[in-house]
Amino acid sequence: MTRLTRLVTAELWPPLLAGTGLFTAILCFGYFFVSSQWLQGVPPGLVGQWIAYQVPDTLVKVLPMAVVLMTVVAFGRMSTERELVAVQSGGISLGRVARPAAVTALLVTGLSVWLSLWVAPRANVETRGLYWDTLTGAGLGQLAGKTVDLGGGLTLYLRGYDSRTREMQGVRLEKWSADTHERGTLILAERGTYEGQRLTLRGYATFVVDFAAARRLTRLPEGNPAAFRQAVQAVFPSVVVPEKSTDPLTVDTGLGRKETLAKYADALGADAQGWKELTALLRDPGARPEDRQQARLSLNRKLALPFANLVLALAALPFALRYGRTLGVSLGVALALAVAYYLLFLVGLTLAGRFPALPEAGVWLANAVFLALGLTLLRRA
Repeated sequence: MTRLTRLVTAELWPPLLAGTGLFTAILCFGYFFVSSQWLQGVPPGLVGQWIAYQVPDTLVKVLPMAVVLMTVVAFGRMSTERELVAVQSGGISLGRVARPAAVTALLVTGLSVWLSLWVAPRANVETRGLYWDTLTGAGLGQLAGKTVDLGGGLTLYLRGYDSRTREMQGVRLEKWSADTHERGTLILAERGTYEGQRLTLRGYATFVVDFAAARRLTRLPEGNPAAFRQAVQAVFPSVVVPEKSTDPLTVDTGLGRKETLAKYADALGADAQGWKELTALLRDPGARPEDRQQARLSLNRKLALPFANLVLALAALPFALRYGRTLGVSLGVALALAVAYYLLFLVGLTLAGRFPALPEAGVWLANAVFLALGLTLLRRA
C-alpha cells in the first residue's frame, strides 16, 4: 500500500506544479501587460520585484485551478490505461487510491490559508507602495483632492503633491471628538510629508472648533461686546500658530503611507486585511456595524477560497474517471470546472453582499454545491 501511495502521489505532483506555474505566469503577464505603459524606463529588477509581490495573492486564486488539473490529468490517465481497474480488481477501493489526492489537496489548502490570511495582505501593501512611490513616481499625488481616513478618526486632505520632493501641499487634517460630532480639531498646513505612520507638517495652524458654541453666537444680545468675545473664545477654545513657519508639527497616524496608498490610490483598494486585522475588528466593541460586517464577509471569503482546493479535488475525480482520456480533454475539463466554480463563487459573494445578515451562506455557496456534486457523482461512479 505504501508503494501504491508513492506511485499515485508521483502522478499528482507534476500536473499540480505545471498547472500552478502556468496559471501564475498567465496572470502575472496580465498584470504586467495592463500596467506596461506606465513602466517605461523602469529597471527590470524593480519590475520583477513588483510582480513577485503579487505572486502570493495570485497563488491563492490559481491553486484551485491547479488542483482540478492535477486530479483530472492524473486520474484520467490512470483510468484510460486501466490502472484503476487493475488496482480495484486486487480489492483496493477507489477511495483508498484517491487518498493521496485528498492529502495533497489538504496540504495545498493549508498553504493557501497561510498565503491568504498572512502573506498576501502584506505583499499587496508592498505591491501598491512600490508601484505608486517607485515605479510610477505618482506617490501621494493619487490622493490629491480626496479626503481619506487614516484611522482613529483622523482624516487627511491634500490639494497637491510634489513627487520630486515627496511633499504634500495644502494639507488639511481633521479629528472629531468621539462623544460628539460638533467638536473637533482642525489642522491647516502649507506643506507636509508622510513617511511611515508619521505626518510632518510645516506652515501649520491648529484650531479646536466647537460648532455647538458657534450656533449660540446667533442668540447673543446686541450691544454686549464682552459677551460676544467670550462666546467667540468658546467657539475656538484653542488656537495654535507657531512663531516660525518652519517649525514642524508631527502627527502619528493609524494608517501607514503604504497602507494608505494600498487602500485609496487605486479605484479598487488592495486586499490588505489579514487574520490580525480582521479578528481585531470583529472583537472591537467600538467598531461600526458595517465595518464588522465587512470584516466578517472578508474573513469567510479568505477561508472559503483556500478550502476550494479540497472541495474541487473531490468534485473533479468523477469527471477525471469519465472524461480524462487525453491531456487536451483533461485541460478542457479542468478549465470548465474551475470557471464554473469561480462563477458560482462570485454569485455567492454577490448574495452575501445583498443579504448581509448571514454572509457565510453566500460565501460558502460554491463550496457546498461542488461538495454535493462531487459526492453525488462519486456514488454513481
